[in-house]
Amino acid sequence: QVQLVESGGGLVQPGGSLRLSCIVSRNIFSIYNLAWYRQAPGKQREQVAFINPSGLTTYPDSVKDRFTISRDNAKNTVSLQMNNLKPEDTAVYYCSASYSLQYWGQGIQVTVSS
Repeated sequence: QVQLVESGGGLVQPGGSLRLSCIVSRNIFSIYNLAWYRQAPGKQREQVAFINPSGLTTYPDSVKDRFTISRDNAKNTVSLQMNNLKPEDTAVYYCSASYSLQYWGQGIQVTVSS
């Protein structure tokens, strides 16, 4: 069983920054595709960042140039640096690891408000 635990969420003012981290409990972490998703109230869950084992990253236009995903294979962690946050970034954020199956963290709240 793969377990993912997110940390680093909270309340931030518009224009501020937050860094989310996710620890994945699996020794073969390095072969997993990793991603961050978010789900706002009344909306579908959407992917906001993706990184494959080779370090290739993708982002939707809504967060491009503001969010950066990174992975540390030695520490089994994936992080999401979020800059210039906007109120519309408010959501529950989930980390995900996938290989043959997809695994999810429990989610962490990010609120952008003045």
